[in-house]
Amino acid sequence: MSARDKANRVLIHVILILVSITMLVPFLWMILTAFKTMTESTSVNPFVILPSTWRWDSFREVSANMDFLHLYINTLLLILGRVVCAVLTATLAGYAFGRLNFRGKNLMFSLVLFQMMVPGQIFIIPQYLMVSKMGMLNTIFALVFPGIVTAFGTFLLKQAYMGLPKDLEEAARLDGCNIGQTFLFIMAPLTRSSMVALGIFTAVFAYKDLMWPLICNKDVMPLSAALAKMQGQYTNNYPQLMAASLLACIPMIVLYLIFQKQFIEGIATSGGKL
Repeated sequence: MSARDKANRVLIHVILILVSITMLVPFLWMILTAFKTMTESTSVNPFVILPSTWRWDSFREVSANMDFLHLYINTLLLILGRVVCAVLTATLAGYAFGRLNFRGKNLMFSLVLFQMMVPGQIFIIPQYLMVSKMGMLNTIFALVFPGIVTAFGTFLLKQAYMGLPKDLEEAARLDGCNIGQTFLFIMAPLTRSSMVALGIFTAVFAYKDLMWPLICNKDVMPLSAALAKMQGQYTNNYPQLMAASLLACIPMIVLYLIFQKQFIEGIATSGGKL
């Protein structure tokens, strides 16, 4: 390796380290603020970074005022419901658009792409009216409803199925498999990395969804909506808000630690390379 290559590698690593530090600063600031007093958290002194005394008062007060057990359960059910529905519907629709021929296929897929281009806020009123007509407001189903189908997931799985060789279907057909058996036993298992990637994306989007839970539910709320209600109109208790935010980060941190390998595989590999 030449001296120029070494210098370029060092420069790349320095840039990546600086970018990583920049991304970690808000998270570190949240942790430090959670252990500060209200006076320290609102101090304009730039040198007041570490708390003078590491206090757990904010965590105790937040735990006493907020039912985190039910918030965790609601958030878990929201994520689980949206992930299962999104992966199931996107897998079926993606296979149909990617491998089957039927009348109106291009038109229907164009509608799917059109939905991806339209801001999601446009669908809030129709979705609210649909949930209201079903009498399911203020329920877990109301939280899950907007994520039952996903245009992005349909597009992602369609591309994954299109990357698979046609020989697989022909071989399955020669062995006597029908369309359902070919999909279930041959094609779907080969796209599991894309399914996992879609599941993680869906979980992240569901976890940080704020507007819809505040609109459709008053009592059955996930963590994001509960944190939003902690903010006052004129003043905020920043240590308590940061303590609650830190506790709310636990589900996604656990999710990342468990599925980080599958997430990287789903992004880096195509449907035919597992």
